[in-house]
Amino acid sequence: QVQLVESGGGLVQAGGSLRLSCAASESIFSANAMGWYRQAPGRQRDMVAAITSGGSINYADSVKGRFTVSRDNAKNTVYLQMDSLKPEDTAVYYCALGFARRGTYWGQGTQVTVSS
Repeated sequence: QVQLVESGGGLVQAGGSLRLSCAASESIFSANAMGWYRQAPGRQRDMVAAITSGGSINYADSVKGRFTVSRDNAKNTVYLQMDSLKPEDTAVYYCALGFARRGTYWGQGTQVTVSS
């Protein structure tokens, strides 16, 4: 069972930045993909950014050019740098780690609130 612990959320004004971290309890090297999702109240959970083991990266259209996902295999950590934040980015952000045979693991979520 992989444990994922997110940190870095908080309250920020529009135009500001936050950096989310997701620390895994074991090596992420063998994971097929890892990424960040978010869920606003009353809405479904949507993919924000994902990075595969081969290095391919995908972003939701709404965050392209503003968010950057990265990974540090040595630290078993995935990051999400969020710049030029907007009120519509307000949500609970979840880290996810996917393995071909073991399935997907989720973090507990971290709240990001962007004030206008």
